[in-house]
Amino acid sequence: MNQAQIAKSQSLLGETTVDMLFRVHQDALWMLENLGVGCKQPTIVEAFRRHELLGEAYLYDNRIYLTRDLVEKCLATTPGIDDFFVPRNSFFVGGTAPYLYDDAKGEGGVMPRPEDVARIARIADQSSIVAGMGRGVKLKFEEEQIGILDQNCRKPLYFAVTTPEALAKAKDVWNRRPNVMIVFCLTRPPLEVNENFSDMFVQVVQAGLPVFISAMPLAGISAPFCYNGVLAATHAEVLFGICVAQLLKPGAVCVHGGFPTIADPRVEYNPNYGLISHQILNLLMAHLNMMLDLPSIQSAGTTNEEHPTEKAFQDARRGQALCKKYGFHMIRHPFAFLRLLVDFSIAKMEKCIEIAQNVSADEAPDVQMPVYDERAMESVQKIGLGFYLNDPLTTANFGKIFVD
Repeated sequence: MNQAQIAKSQSLLGETTVDMLFRVHQDALWMLENLGVGCKQPTIVEAFRRHELLGEAYLYDNRIYLTRDLVEKCLATTPGIDDFFVPRNSFFVGGTAPYLYDDAKGEGGVMPRPEDVARIARIADQSSIVAGMGRGVKLKFEEEQIGILDQNCRKPLYFAVTTPEALAKAKDVWNRRPNVMIVFCLTRPPLEVNENFSDMFVQVVQAGLPVFISAMPLAGISAPFCYNGVLAATHAEVLFGICVAQLLKPGAVCVHGGFPTIADPRVEYNPNYGLISHQILNLLMAHLNMMLDLPSIQSAGTTNEEHPTEKAFQDARRGQALCKKYGFHMIRHPFAFLRLLVDFSIAKMEKCIEIAQNVSADEAPDVQMPVYDERAMESVQKIGLGFYLNDPLTTANFGKIFVD
């Protein structure tokens, strides 16, 4: 634990909310120990099997059960924030939209081209408020996209690697400029390894590249519908990824990319990225990670608008102001994305970069920080690896939390 950060978090969030975050960590450990993680990838399974002999992990029916002692050992070998190449309070042009927004026509759904990626990367490189970038939009060939990012943005980068060609390119970039991280959704709810990516995750870790471990449980669908419930589910998934990395290569650089998200019944139970609650939820995730001294990247400054409306810019301003008020390590999605992170607007990116340069913490809206809801773990213990749409906690909390 980072004691200085604990004191700072208590002054910003309040002691009861920090206590909630400590309990979130314990709840995540309970989930890993009692629910386990489904996994068939042989290298990962063998890494945990070695610790089964020590009583630190248990393997049964294609699930891996991690003791809290093993998790704490793995956290102890994970490099901290001060050893990481991105400083605190860094905004990233990050995420991966499948489409570009046509700002001239006011329409989304445009397939991105290599020249679009190059333009986005150059804007990020030239903007002082932007600390680094992810892909922004997705091209068909990962190695081509990695090369374009490398050529046009000198700042820290993150991108996906799912093919041998992309891995070779990523190694080449890392050897020349060790400020990149490889993003993986190693797991998917409920606590299952995504076997489509597990082989490549192992290869990337073994190659010594930093891994950005993303996880996105959805409150009310794949996680309990309250702050500490979805935070714990998110944290458990990422902790598993960190443990895998540390067992395969002790000292591996890991970034906690937990992205707790809210199902909103008003928008057909899709994620609502425009809620103030979404921004606060992700900042709470960041504070837990900073107290644990884990490099951390979350999501904020987002919107639920389909077009770059005035409200979309207001959403960006208040999300960025909340970030500046409460502090964070790295934040993705704060500039260019529209509803559901489907479209990427370059005009919105430029405008929201300008907003970020001028917005202050004083502009942040007043929020009531959450406290621990005991019912979350009652739901987890009852539902286990199921889903939470019909959970009594979900119906009890609709309209009472996760609101503007």
